[in-house]
Amino acid sequence: MTAGLSTYLVPPQRALWIPPNLEHIVTVVEDANLQTLYVHQDAAHTGPLRIPDDAHAWRHCRVLEVSSLLRELVLHLPIDPGNGTPTERERCIGQLVMEELAHAQPVRLGVDLPQEKRLRALCETVLEDPARWTTLDDAAHLAGASVRTITRLFRSELDTTFMQWRQQVLLAKALSMAARKLPMSTIAAELGYASASAFSAMVRRSVGMPPSRFLG
Repeated sequence: MTAGLSTYLVPPQRALWIPPNLEHIVTVVEDANLQTLYVHQDAAHTGPLRIPDDAHAWRHCRVLEVSSLLRELVLHLPIDPGNGTPTERERCIGQLVMEELAHAQPVRLGVDLPQEKRLRALCETVLEDPARWTTLDDAAHLAGASVRTITRLFRSELDTTFMQWRQQVLLAKALSMAARKLPMSTIAAELGYASASAFSAMVRRSVGMPPSRFLG
C-alpha cells in the first residue's frame, strides 16, 4: 500500500491501520484474501480504541500484528451490515475487535521515499537491486555526491541512515520472495547474505522475531 511518500507491506498475519482522510493506493502482488475493516471515527476517538486527536502514532499508517483472536473476530463480523441496527452479538464482536486493535503490536514494515531529487533517484535505484548497493560509499557514488551530503540528506529527508533505510528495503524484498514460497536459503542468497543464518540474524535484529514468524 502506498500513501504519500511511504510504501507499506502487509504480509500474512498483519494488518495496516490507515487513518481517516488519507489517500492511498493498494497493490496486490500475490494471490491474497484481503479483509477490509472500516472503523467509525467516533468509535476510534471515544470507544475502546481511545485514540486521542494528538496521538502521533495513530495519525499515521501502521502495520500491526494480527492476533489469532483478532483474525477470528474480523471473520465473524457481518460482510455487509448495510444500514440496519447491529445485533447485540455484532456489537460485542465490534467492541472486542477495537480492544484487540488497541493492543496490537506495531511492526516496522515500510519503505519511505524522499522528495529531494538526488536522494529520490538513489533510493529508487537501490529499490531495484538492494543487494548491489551495500555501503554508504557506493550510495554516494551512485548519487554523485559526497558521503557527508548523502548522510545529511537521509537524516533530513527520512530521519534515518542509509543502512537503516536499506535494511527496510531488504525486509520488503524478503517478504515478496517469501510470498512466492521461496526457501530461506534462496532468499538469503538473493539479498546478498552469505548464509541463511546471517540473514536470520538480520531479521531478528530488525523486527525482534525469527524469519519463520516474520515471513510466515
